[in-house]
Amino acid sequence: MKEKLKLTLVVLMILGLAVSVFASPQQQGGGASAGTTAAAPVNIELWYGASVTEAGPPPADWKVLQLIRDKLNINLTISSLPSNESDQDVKINAAAAANTLPDVFMVRRSVLQNIVRVGVVGAVDDLYALMPTRTKIMYDADAKGYTTFNGKSWGFASPSAVSKNEGVLIRKDWLDKLGLGVPVTTEDYYNVMRAFTERDPDGNGRADTYGYGAFIELNPNEEGLGRRFDSLFGAFGVAGTWNLTRANAGLNVRKPAYYDALAYVKRMVDDRVIDPNWTSYGKDDFRAAWKQGRFGIMREQNAAYAAESNYAPFDKNFPNGSWIVVDPPKGPRGEQSVGVYTQSYRIYAVSAKAIQANKGPAIAKLLEWMSSDEGYYLLGWGERGVNYVVGPDGAPTATGVPDESKGFGKPEMQPLTQLRNMVFYNSEVELVARYPTYKAPTSGKTMSALTVLFDMQSRAWTPNIGGDALVYPSADLQRFYRQGVIEFITGQRQLTQSAWTAWVAEFDRLGGLDWEKAGIAEAEASGYIR
Repeated sequence: MKEKLKLTLVVLMILGLAVSVFASPQQQGGGASAGTTAAAPVNIELWYGASVTEAGPPPADWKVLQLIRDKLNINLTISSLPSNESDQDVKINAAAAANTLPDVFMVRRSVLQNIVRVGVVGAVDDLYALMPTRTKIMYDADAKGYTTFNGKSWGFASPSAVSKNEGVLIRKDWLDKLGLGVPVTTEDYYNVMRAFTERDPDGNGRADTYGYGAFIELNPNEEGLGRRFDSLFGAFGVAGTWNLTRANAGLNVRKPAYYDALAYVKRMVDDRVIDPNWTSYGKDDFRAAWKQGRFGIMREQNAAYAAESNYAPFDKNFPNGSWIVVDPPKGPRGEQSVGVYTQSYRIYAVSAKAIQANKGPAIAKLLEWMSSDEGYYLLGWGERGVNYVVGPDGAPTATGVPDESKGFGKPEMQPLTQLRNMVFYNSEVELVARYPTYKAPTSGKTMSALTVLFDMQSRAWTPNIGGDALVYPSADLQRFYRQGVIEFITGQRQLTQSAWTAWVAEFDRLGGLDWEKAGIAEAEASGYIR
């Protein structure tokens, strides 16, 4: 009898082991299977990029985690990545090498490309359809293209910084004072610049105004004269460093129209219709200059111009003064552009192990909930009535919360919104909260950096998605490029067609042509050329 009982127990143990081994991924924690009345929660580990790096993580008893467990049947475990990008890269690369990546993780595109090659990242093409709300508001064709390599999407890219947030501005009160209309063509612009320089538009009896104001602003991925001149180069079809159209891909500096754009700017410099301090100005100097009435046309950022604290000095100095956003100049071939625009994205990828464990649907459910009204406001601002209230403009505000110490902007409350970069996408609600309407203190004018932003975004721009991610030139080539352009503009080199042709040949000899070929190859491989 005892032997039969022992044999029965052994058989039951073997059967139990078989059930465990051959259970479906859903039954092992990948999601609920059909007909299961009480499926085990899905365990999802998330490595996130903190929205406020100096603030701590959400508390252990964070209500959001329990809400996700109750509503979505997901046990979410979260850990913040290092604040420094290079340290983030090290952590992701180490985990990829050890095949210990979490289920979901934030990652930079350059790192993502590398770890996709070793097979530790899962393709997410099938998950977009499982989150229709989030896909509609976050993942447009450009976003999907940003994470697509070899025909598959390897991560979810959501927009971070606001794009197309600069524009061409002109002193409307100066135009009116001189009886001038809004300029349209490059020649119209030139004539207005000359009038602003020579005809005393501020009426103070002194020759202290100029037509155009700028400074050299170059990010590491920008060359030439930089973005403050982009609208002028855009009139000749050569805005920005790279052209990423299929018909004309390559470096703009090697295109014939670049010479024409340089000649136009040199004419401005020679005739002194540009503030002569443009070569020595920094950003702060430039912004102090327009607030002091030095010049009447510029390219400027929406908040740097129209946000309350930034506009106040100009309003105090010129209560009757006014700027308006205008179309960029139209060049001889009808081309016009405020400049190139790219879009920075924040990528969250899914590990191959998570996809293999059939956690993809649960991950999609989590992300879709984050983009629901409940998840969006909870992760973005906290609890309504506790951390924020809805203001008269429809945007969340901490003004009027019952306990001011619990307002979402307070340092003690910032851990509650550390995941907001997973839900924010520059929606109108976010922008209204960021750019409130106000009355200028001296003039009483109604001002809105948001209205200005929408106006700037509506103007002609040149898409350049990925142009900021392409290979950089060598230090020597970059120095030759930047110095050469300045020298031609300022007269240190004579700007003639033959001199320019010789300079481009020297540029190529120093590596310019090789740089262009490498950039085009990289852009092709990454799907940037369209």
